[in-house]
Amino acid sequence: MSHHPLRTLSAIPSSVLATLPRPAASALARIDHVRDNLHGINRLQPTDPEIRNEANPINGHFRAAAQRGVTLIELLVSITLLSLLSVGMLITLRVGLNAMDKANAKLMANRRVASVERIMRSEIQDLIPVVANCVPEAEQPPEALMYFDGRPQSLRFVSSYSLQEASRGEPRILDFQVIPGDRGRGVRLVVNELIYSPRQAGATCVGSVPDPDRGVAMGAFRPIQVGPGSFVLADKLAYCRFSYRDFQPPPIGERWLPEWPLGKWPTAVRIDMAPLDPDPAHLPLTSVTVPIRVNRQPYVPYVQ
Repeated sequence: MSHHPLRTLSAIPSSVLATLPRPAASALARIDHVRDNLHGINRLQPTDPEIRNEANPINGHFRAAAQRGVTLIELLVSITLLSLLSVGMLITLRVGLNAMDKANAKLMANRRVASVERIMRSEIQDLIPVVANCVPEAEQPPEALMYFDGRPQSLRFVSSYSLQEASRGEPRILDFQVIPGDRGRGVRLVVNELIYSPRQAGATCVGSVPDPDRGVAMGAFRPIQVGPGSFVLADKLAYCRFSYRDFQPPPIGERWLPEWPLGKWPTAVRIDMAPLDPDPAHLPLTSVTVPIRVNRQPYVPYVQ
């Protein structure tokens, strides 16, 4: 099939143009103008086919611009990696915070155990040798009695050390009592602190009663009242009991008594304790032995 070039005004003789009607001559002029414009565009097109394809606007996009951007898959992969990194950081922070909380709880528990032992030592060591005028229950005259009541499950005396004011406050009557633990599991050790006065001390003791089995006199005190004002020194204990050291002439020597009789002050107090649920990771409450360095005779008057 042969192709004929488009005949324009430049290819038609002037004698023929003169015979053409005006509308036909105008149409040929417009066709010649369009042909010249198309020829100018062809001269501006790149001759390299690859460059021509990349810069061709008819395809709807430019390949060079596409190579410089990101695809949807690459964007999704980036978001997924960022999410995984964020989750890993959150897990690491949570593990670190949990470890810090456990370490703080362990440290606080160990400090509490050390504080309890220090408080009990300070309170017993600062014992004040007080002789109280006990008020009997019946209509009897008051009886002078050394103010120290030592039992296996309770201990009462006067001390210059207290939980509220340490050694800077007024003397206190300290009432140690072993009571059942929460929900009947184990036992706990509580203490009452009452401001000391001769009248308060006399109101808590009754007098002396003879012990026919031992042949000695024992102090009679009113029961210790445990209430909202009691302080819990130790909790969740398997057992807790008091014993008192006495020195006798040979061959008896040193001995530990479950109850302390009247007549002199003990040389030491031992508190036997053990945790209800032993935990190797925590500092356990152990037995505490506190010496009492008081050698004053209870019923001997001293003069300055």
